[in-house]
Amino acid sequence: MNSNWIKFFIALAIGIALGITYGWVIDPVQYTDAPPNILREDYRTDYVLMTAEIHNSERDAASAARRLAILGSESPAQITASALQYATSNGFSESDVALLQDLLNAMQTYQPQGDSAP
Repeated sequence: MNSNWIKFFIALAIGIALGITYGWVIDPVQYTDAPPNILREDYRTDYVLMTAEIHNSERDAASAARRLAILGSESPAQITASALQYATSNGFSESDVALLQDLLNAMQTYQPQGDSAP
């Protein structure tokens, strides 16, 4: 009876080792063309922060709004406000929070230019 338990645990260990080797080395999952709107909240905030850094140097609200639009159907101001809230509650640096606040101000006053054809 004792040797049956030993055989069982050896077989279990071999099965786990083979499964991990196959899943991590031989044929790992590869994500391709994943849309940015499925990012976790911390990565979304990092993306918005990068957009805020670019906006800080370019001062182009339209480009910033286009960059933020790929994160979902919310308005750029809502996306930035969510990122600012996450950054504030998770200890981002004061300079990062200030960049996000500046971007939020720009997105709140941003008005997209539509076709002005008569």
